[in-house]
Amino acid sequence: MARVRDLELAEDALQDALVAALKTWPAKGVPDSPRAWLLKVALNRAVDRIRRSANFAEKREQYGTMLQLDQMTEPQETDHDIPDERLRLICTCCHPALGEPAQVALTLKTVGGLSTGEIARAFLVAEETMAQRLVRAKRKIKAANIPYLVPGAEAWPERLDAVLAVIYLIFNEGYAASSGDAHVRGDLCREAVRLGDILHQLLPRETEVGGLLALMMLSDARRPARVERAGELITMERQDRRLWDQAQIKRGASLLIATLARGNIGPFQVQAAISAVHCEAPAYAATDWKQICLLYEKLYELQPSPIVALNAAVALSFACSAEAGLKSIEDLTASGELEHYQSYHVARADMLARAGRTGEAADAYRAAIALTENTAERRHLASRLEALNDTSHSRHSRESGNPEPRQ
Repeated sequence: MARVRDLELAEDALQDALVAALKTWPAKGVPDSPRAWLLKVALNRAVDRIRRSANFAEKREQYGTMLQLDQMTEPQETDHDIPDERLRLICTCCHPALGEPAQVALTLKTVGGLSTGEIARAFLVAEETMAQRLVRAKRKIKAANIPYLVPGAEAWPERLDAVLAVIYLIFNEGYAASSGDAHVRGDLCREAVRLGDILHQLLPRETEVGGLLALMMLSDARRPARVERAGELITMERQDRRLWDQAQIKRGASLLIATLARGNIGPFQVQAAISAVHCEAPAYAATDWKQICLLYEKLYELQPSPIVALNAAVALSFACSAEAGLKSIEDLTASGELEHYQSYHVARADMLARAGRTGEAADAYRAAIALTENTAERRHLASRLEALNDTSHSRHSRESGNPEPRQ
């Protein structure tokens, strides 16, 4: 479907075909060639949509898309440069005619399976804003008559940063889902690692490809310990480290070392190094926070952003003190640039609580809960707020001389 020019028509036609499959396949069985069946039905739906169109010029352009869909129902030669269909689609959608943010957002929507809301949260913008950006990107493709063709190896360098960003954001959404009931989506994590592994095999000398794969492997190794059987979130300090996949940690660390040895250090390598420090600690109390602080300094040098500054402040709050961490984000707090970023309020609430500023911490937790669209995380934050209120009430009772109530 990515070889068409009218992306919106192709998407709508394929969506119609998928709906038809959901209705037909359970009763009649899955066809011998599901892909060909879907494309044929999509072609028919495209024809129906074109017939309903009143504008001749629009019809003429859409008939071109229809012919491309018809050609796609025939057997296609395999592209051996990129031996994976989804990775081919990602590389295809990351078209350099669009700016990188638009490339990434459109690819996440078209190929990555993320909703507009999930993409908006990844970019720290309102869902309506992201929807408008996606529409503009599709219109630009259509107006400029940009063909979606699988790029040859010579075109990879100009698309690589966007491709890496897409895979990274797919993994992020899987590791900490921004919406829905489950906090972790293992399917997205596994798919991102798989895509990163294939890309690393194709480009073994690209240091940031290796850095991203190492980062995902090291992070994903901790995934089994992040959620209880009942679906409750387990923060790192409470995780059973025996559940961490030590074999995967070893592979990720080895890959990171090999990647760093090549030089040309980039942001993904530094983030992988931060993850490796966490993985090396036998217990949470043994975490080398000073080393993590130094790594965040390097990351901010490479990638100055308010989110990196926030994460650096969290590390500083553990390496030095909660007050030191809060002081380091005073400018972020004053500017309000992360006011709609849920993780900012979570981090600030935790630092305020550890600093003994329970009233401010409670307000920060409430702000975080208001911005949370993931059910499991909302429950987790609500329990933290409740525990904070219980602690504050107990302290108040002791200070006033009143006995604490029996449970």
